[in-house]
Amino acid sequence: MRYEGTVFRPPSEANSFILQATIGCSWNNCTYCDMYREKDFRIRSLADTLEDLSLASEHYGQRVDKIFVADGDALVMPMDHWLPILEAAQAGFPHLRRVSCYAMATNVQAKSDPELKTLADAGLSRLYIGPETGDDATFKRIAKGSRFADHVEAAEKAHAAGMELSVIAMLGVAGVDSSQQHAEATAKLVTAMNPEFFAALTTTVVPGTPMAKLQESERFVLPSIEIMLGELRTMVALATPTDALFRTNHASNYLSLGGRLPVDRDRILADIDRALDGNIPLRPEWSRGL
Repeated sequence: MRYEGTVFRPPSEANSFILQATIGCSWNNCTYCDMYREKDFRIRSLADTLEDLSLASEHYGQRVDKIFVADGDALVMPMDHWLPILEAAQAGFPHLRRVSCYAMATNVQAKSDPELKTLADAGLSRLYIGPETGDDATFKRIAKGSRFADHVEAAEKAHAAGMELSVIAMLGVAGVDSSQQHAEATAKLVTAMNPEFFAALTTTVVPGTPMAKLQESERFVLPSIEIMLGELRTMVALATPTDALFRTNHASNYLSLGGRLPVDRDRILADIDRALDGNIPLRPEWSRGL
């Protein structure tokens, strides 16, 4: 396949065929992120994208059951791109059971309810949305472009269309001073968005990003591992989705956890407490990554 630059995908899409239908991220302003900073956003030509799908179908059609549409917020594509892509995906991969993509709250808000329902009916079944926090002050500091209410509206629209949601939070993204406020507000947002999947990542200050420049000038202080695990504990303790698969299996995390919320809450909290007490080993720095 013809990929431009580094391609990213969620851990749960490890065995998916990655279709790079967009290049970069249409927003690309988040202070902590360098994933797409070297790319100028554009939507690939539909002909090129469909050609990649055709080639993948020819070589891997019987083996592919999941497709992840990249790059950073592919939901931004117009309907006249999405629908031919989804149609070709259904035709070319007989065992296909899921098509998914990253999305921002603004991407969801920009689509009408009938458009989202049409996309879901055509096979786009899961959106990965990373609010990172639920705290409006932190949203502003990290230049997310959306706030608490925007993410709740986006979740309601996606669910009404029949799409699953995977919500992503970032430990440490609010810095030290706003750590508790960030954790409590994120739990509140996860509850309000009521996703089918909830994941936490750990903030890494990447050189060259606005966050790194803030850190250099001491306007951002990354919390200690203990504080970030405390944030995770607060999020798990306070979030009450109806039934969400919870994971911290991203390579950035110091502690890998899994279970369902709320039914496995007590076990997960006990594991976090054991880690805080030093009774569960944490992932060493050399093995962490983005």
